[in-house]
Amino acid sequence: MTWTGHPLSRRTALAATTGLTVGTLLTPGSASRAAAAPADGAAASYANPVIWQDFADIDVIRVGNTYYCSASTMHYSPGAPVLRSYDLVNWEIAGHSVPVLDFGSKYDLNGGRGYVRGIWASSLAYRPSNRTFYWLGQIDFAKTHVYTATSVEGPWARHATLGNVYYDAGLLVDDDDTLYVAYGNGTINVAQLTADGRGQVRTQQVFSTPSSIGTLEGSRFYKINGSYYIFLTRPANGQYILRSTSGPFGPYTLRQVLLNLPGPISGGGVPHQGGLVRTQNGAWYYMAFVDAYPGGRMPALAPVTWTSDGWPALQLVNGAWGTSYPAPVVPAPPRPVTPLTGVDTFDGPALSPKWEWNHNPDNGKWSVGNGLTLRTATVTNDLYWARNTLTHRIQGPTSTATIQLDHSAMRDGDRAGLALLRDSSAWIGLKRDGGATRVVMVDGLTMDGSWNTTGTGTERASASAPGGRLWLRANADIRPGASRPGTFSYSTDGVNFTRLGPAFAMGNDWRFFMGYRFALFNHATQALGGSVRVTRFELSTP
Repeated sequence: MTWTGHPLSRRTALAATTGLTVGTLLTPGSASRAAAAPADGAAASYANPVIWQDFADIDVIRVGNTYYCSASTMHYSPGAPVLRSYDLVNWEIAGHSVPVLDFGSKYDLNGGRGYVRGIWASSLAYRPSNRTFYWLGQIDFAKTHVYTATSVEGPWARHATLGNVYYDAGLLVDDDDTLYVAYGNGTINVAQLTADGRGQVRTQQVFSTPSSIGTLEGSRFYKINGSYYIFLTRPANGQYILRSTSGPFGPYTLRQVLLNLPGPISGGGVPHQGGLVRTQNGAWYYMAFVDAYPGGRMPALAPVTWTSDGWPALQLVNGAWGTSYPAPVVPAPPRPVTPLTGVDTFDGPALSPKWEWNHNPDNGKWSVGNGLTLRTATVTNDLYWARNTLTHRIQGPTSTATIQLDHSAMRDGDRAGLALLRDSSAWIGLKRDGGATRVVMVDGLTMDGSWNTTGTGTERASASAPGGRLWLRANADIRPGASRPGTFSYSTDGVNFTRLGPAFAMGNDWRFFMGYRFALFNHATQALGGSVRVTRFELSTP
């Protein structure tokens, strides 16, 4: 993931399988017919982006009549979410492939921090022979980890830790059940794994990117009609594909799929680094993401056809990635998926998979059931060092998060509230000092390009906070392009809200990679022991 001007690189990949049953290959010439309007009264078309939330480095597969998608999460825990859909358009979050970021103390905010590390572009695959899902990804350029589960909801377990570093890897389960991995940056390699996926049999370089192209990365590995395809990204504006008719180790020939293609989000980037998937009736689709900061990287879907000589071609609308297409023809779904917006009262035995912590939480300091209780877990004046900050993706193009907060158990020095969290952040919440509690709006929480804190916040407005219960609200405009505003307000009755503080300009620099999130937090500045309880969270759109 090399990217000019940034020490990490422009990660944008996650491997995919095509949804082919082992031993069944589809002739490219018959593989893709333009999707027609579906039966059963379903919508005749869909709009892009299909998900207006931050899910990047997409890997998409089909298992039977169900589609699954995986994405990058960097320092958020649990990591590597798995989304589920029955029609490629409507998606829900089903679980996470990496239950905890147990890759060192920095992911616990203990002596170090893991911002913009952790779960980068990785791979999701399904192995029919043992009816098992596989997730494969490298961490910190050190080791590649393999997690497995028989259901995407979990439990997921670390199946193996490989000493080899498979960067931006794409995992292929071949027709004969052999496991292969395509990986690399610039230099692309293919490795064959042992039958149990716990080791490497061999690895070989199969391609070196010409200097005229620049960098290729983000491998996705497929076998279609007897040929092997490695889908590669030129970040952040191109997609290329390698094809071998002589086996997984090549030789490969290269073809450009797209370059500088106008995307479906006004002000956003070129769709890239995603995966190919085949529907039950033989139509093919490419699901990629669009850089759309400050919100992040948004998945978009487009049909794919095949040329007579066996190469994929994206279906365009007036020379661009379409803002809408005919809906995929698929069987009627068994049920509606769980919406990505709505209300959470935290009354179940566990958090919904919509939620991810900023780094690993201290599990002794939070609980759910009759609301979400956050006990102070860190003494700090820096939110970026505070443990147990719970985050939720923002719904685009604009959305509002509202929480009901019981703050009666706060202690002097405690800070709790609702943030717009990224490398430049702001929040509305409560400060308790000297036995008095105020509702405040704070901005000026900032990091530098190495993700060190450069500002811990400036209070911009305040008001008294009577009683022990308050409603807090943050509205976010995440349309890409010009700097977009976030605004904050509060209420004492849940009906009438009062604006507090100036509008906050959300940054749209890509280098933090993850987009802004709504974040619930409670940390101490003096001593531990205080707590707050969030009894309701609502994510709504206009």
